[in-house]
Amino acid sequence: MSTPSLLILPGDGIGPEVMAEVRKIIDWMGANRGLAFEVSEDLVGGAAYDAHGTPLHDDTMAKAQEVDAVLLGAVGGPKYDALDFSVKPERGLLRLRKEMDLYANLRPAQCFDALADFSSLKKDVVAGLDIMIVRELTSGVYFGEPRGIHTEGNERVGINTQRYTESEIDRVARSAFELARKRDGKVCSMEKANVMESGILWREVVQEVRDKDYPDIELSHMYADAGAMQLTRWPKQFDVIVTDNLFGDLLSDLAAMLTGSLGMLPSASLGAPMENGRPKALYEPVHGSAPDIAGQGKANPIACILSFAMALRYSFDQGEEATRLEQAVEAVLADGLRTADLLGEEGATPVSTSEMGDAIVAKLAASA
Repeated sequence: MSTPSLLILPGDGIGPEVMAEVRKIIDWMGANRGLAFEVSEDLVGGAAYDAHGTPLHDDTMAKAQEVDAVLLGAVGGPKYDALDFSVKPERGLLRLRKEMDLYANLRPAQCFDALADFSSLKKDVVAGLDIMIVRELTSGVYFGEPRGIHTEGNERVGINTQRYTESEIDRVARSAFELARKRDGKVCSMEKANVMESGILWREVVQEVRDKDYPDIELSHMYADAGAMQLTRWPKQFDVIVTDNLFGDLLSDLAAMLTGSLGMLPSASLGAPMENGRPKALYEPVHGSAPDIAGQGKANPIACILSFAMALRYSFDQGEEATRLEQAVEAVLADGLRTADLLGEEGATPVSTSEMGDAIVAKLAASA
């Protein structure tokens, strides 16, 4: 069996700092768990623009298409605000998603017990929260045509088109149902079938897929605005939520803040299976590049580390090792170690980015 391959794209701002802590874990697993990875590293975002005049070089794109998984840090920063839209750092990330056809975005929202007080909701509402939002990522209103700004009479008009095909809905629904089979067996599909034809089609196709191939999964339907309300009222009623690109963008950010800190949240974007059966995949923390704290050792590496845990689970069939890593993170938090974004509670121990990474590796070693 060939060695699994991983392309690391640290990116901009705090990206290289948090990715350095992931490299520690990869090295430890190779030395102590027999998990060898063929790791390569390249540029994306502003770093790629500085080197090549483009946010993603064609050679890097080609590498991303060939490896088993891509792990990305963060892109962007005020340094690049004046660039033309076509070469802004974020275009590198969007190109990766589009050309790899990463249609299912997985956004877990998990609240570790040690951080329940950081949520804006009551502790009993969020403690133990563990839900997964599956967002369709490559279609919908962000990509539909016609689009643009033009003049009608004496005023300008902005147009975006919500468009979905049956096959696009079908494949993301299947991703959600497959995930639910590995979790609690429940899927809630969210749309606006009461006012949108695309929502009617979405509801019909999701139901058809479930009835035909996933009768073991408990499926419910909910209007997306009601879903937002229910996420803030009692989020633990959900297991897997599947929704379109626009609503997924909004609902996943809402769910993110239930946990208390964006610095804690990973994500995965999955596409169709490759010849080896593994899905094309890009893993990245939800947080941005945070240029205001870059190079200061203040960044929280946990979201990036948990993104690697998702890669272990979904790309490398190493579910036990993923759980081991997640438990190491939980144990470090239970010990009271906190990076700058998590400080504020009495008795917390402030640690730097690298100290947090070292502590997680130490917990891994203790559990081996």
